[in-house]
Amino acid sequence: MTLAVTVVPVTAYQQNCSVVQCRATGKAAIVDPGGDVDRILAAVEKMGAQVEKILLTHGHMDHCAASDVLRQRLGVPIEGPEEGDRFWIDKLPDWCEMANFPHADAFEPDRWLKDGETVTVGDAVFRVIHCPGHTPGHVVFLHEPQKLAWVGDVIFAGSIGRTDFPMGDHDTLIHSIREKLFPLGDDIQFIPGHGPDSTFGRERASNPFVADTRFG
Repeated sequence: MTLAVTVVPVTAYQQNCSVVQCRATGKAAIVDPGGDVDRILAAVEKMGAQVEKILLTHGHMDHCAASDVLRQRLGVPIEGPEEGDRFWIDKLPDWCEMANFPHADAFEPDRWLKDGETVTVGDAVFRVIHCPGHTPGHVVFLHEPQKLAWVGDVIFAGSIGRTDFPMGDHDTLIHSIREKLFPLGDDIQFIPGHGPDSTFGRERASNPFVADTRFG
């Protein structure tokens, strides 16, 4: 296997932060660090990983609130999400206060991502797929050789992302899942932002929101 992955549930929302390491080089990325910096760094140390970047699927606080702290502590760049989520990141302190979430400052990613681009972790290459709906700038990271995707809050095992937040849109989210993710293949395993992993095939067959039977 090209990648080593440790999932670290963080914050009161039990958000699935991932430490993703390229086995060939030892280089790693932290995906969606929403909080609990010490727990994340403990996982990095246990893996013997050398963090070279932070990757963000979207700008909600439970996915990104620890990003700038880690950027400063580790001296690494933040890549993602797509610029449609600037609205969320610019207002990060306000969202944290409203949700009684630990304070986080607004920040500017070093690189906004676009659909079809790639990001690298060591020698591993990930395709960037823009999947709006939960947020306007949400992206998914796909590692095609290992058939593994990080989908943030687009889709979960048996459910889909909320669309009742500002700038969310249900129809757009359904389109992202069925037209952008499902065509990638039933055998793609995904790590969602919360809860257990699944595959696109399993969700196509049984997810009550996006299963093929619902769209007959």
